[in-house]
Amino acid sequence: MADIDFPDDLIALERSAWEAIQAGVLTVDTARAVQDGINAFAETAGLSRLDVEMGLKKVVRHTAP
Repeated sequence: MADIDFPDDLIALERSAWEAIQAGVLTVDTARAVQDGINAFAETAGLSRLDVEMGLKKVVRHTAP
């Protein structure tokens, strides 16, 4: 999987969802917004949805302190 240049708004959506997951308050609307963003970005960029989702999670969830 190559490095993907994610738009800031998509990173913010995933970050919001990740924080909600950690707090135990993730809503269907938040999860759907993230998935819709991933799908739209993947289609526009000509990338696999799975690669986009995995890459985005890596950027948001696995950053060095």
